[in-house]
Amino acid sequence: MTETTPPGKTPVRAAIAAWIGTTLEYYDFAVYGTSSALILNVLFFSPELPQGVSVLLAMITFAVGYAVRPIGSLILGPMGDRRGRKFVMMITLFGIGGCTFLIGCLPTYAQIGPLAPILLVLIRVIQGLCLSGEQPSAITMSLEHASEGRRGFLASFTTLGSSSGTLLTLLVFIPVAAMPSEQLLTWGWRLPFWASAVVVVAAYLIRRHIQEPPEFVKVQAAKVNVAPLRHLLRFHWRAVLRIVFCALIAGTSYMMQTFSVAFGTAGYKLDKPTMLLTTTVSAVIALGITPLAGFLVDKVGRKTMFLIATGGVGVTMVPYLWSITTGNWSLIFLFGIINYSLFYSMVNASWPSFFAEMFPGRLRVSGLALGTQIGFAISGVIGPVLSTALAGPDLKDWVGPSMVALGFMVLAGISALTAKETKKYTLKELDEVQQGERETAVLTSATVSPGTATHGLAG
Repeated sequence: MTETTPPGKTPVRAAIAAWIGTTLEYYDFAVYGTSSALILNVLFFSPELPQGVSVLLAMITFAVGYAVRPIGSLILGPMGDRRGRKFVMMITLFGIGGCTFLIGCLPTYAQIGPLAPILLVLIRVIQGLCLSGEQPSAITMSLEHASEGRRGFLASFTTLGSSSGTLLTLLVFIPVAAMPSEQLLTWGWRLPFWASAVVVVAAYLIRRHIQEPPEFVKVQAAKVNVAPLRHLLRFHWRAVLRIVFCALIAGTSYMMQTFSVAFGTAGYKLDKPTMLLTTTVSAVIALGITPLAGFLVDKVGRKTMFLIATGGVGVTMVPYLWSITTGNWSLIFLFGIINYSLFYSMVNASWPSFFAEMFPGRLRVSGLALGTQIGFAISGVIGPVLSTALAGPDLKDWVGPSMVALGFMVLAGISALTAKETKKYTLKELDEVQQGERETAVLTSATVSPGTATHGLAG
């Protein structure tokens, strides 16, 4: 396979556009998750509640944003396959950023009582709907703009935003968390949410110049009158289900960046800024490891890299949680770096191309959106909430949460074993590999010739 860039493809611009959007997505994720663990549980719920209960309720509001994402995928996924990858990327950009900014404007429980958590949940629902289309459209955009032989590498820049977004959050949040309590709980906590406006402006300036991939333009020119979602569920439901289970491994990331912070600071009274520094250092190192792992994805294969990474991230979560109970910062940093910087970076580098290439081009955003958003919703709910519940009312039990991480690992690994290795195929060949004879016949019959009536499959 040649690695030259065909006409019409702009891989660097597509990778940057995808990366900065995911940076915003994970900035929101990390800001809200960190705030849930440290601040929102105090500000948005009754002060009469036990600390473990208020943290659990804050984690539930965090989980709500993930629980609604499958619904959003039913809308934004097909929209990405019909209207375009860029079209969805612009919608999600302003939806995610706008909701993050609005959370920073909300009145607290002390000001408006129970209405405060209700408004918080409402904004999280809207934000979750927008989040469902961001990564699937961005991954597809970067994958389809990449030259053959570099698809895994270019697609990995999308999830590189998970590290840069987390890092950006912590750089903003560490000085905020170190503020005197009176300032922190009155106006200081709002600053990280308002800072999202800067990322939105930067992302818009980059994304407005990106063009749709040539592959998508060709699909549009073919004028095949097929409803993406209906077609996906008829012919590719196995691939969707496979991705649902593979995506459960994301639950370990949610545990690392949300649950473990509350576990260490509320359960074991560890220093908040130092606990946040653990994920900061891990995110900095991941910035270098993720592209390197993305390069290897094109060499050793998507499936192989994902399986190695999944096993590593599940197993190393156990000593990481245990190390928090010891209060030994050397161990906490060591296992945190191994878990997130090394193994989860490998997960982030491999899954974009691994998942996206399970579908033909005309269904890629729909399939990727539906599968990942169901999987992320399940793990986003189970990871922090179940881990918090199993840690007990005093947040001191590490064994139960460890079993949650190992469960994610087993389910994701078994599911990945059922997938094809796709690194050797071109995008054109993938359409043929992932498309059976019955599906081809349906697509042929649904092709609209100039001046003919439609076949009614778009429904």
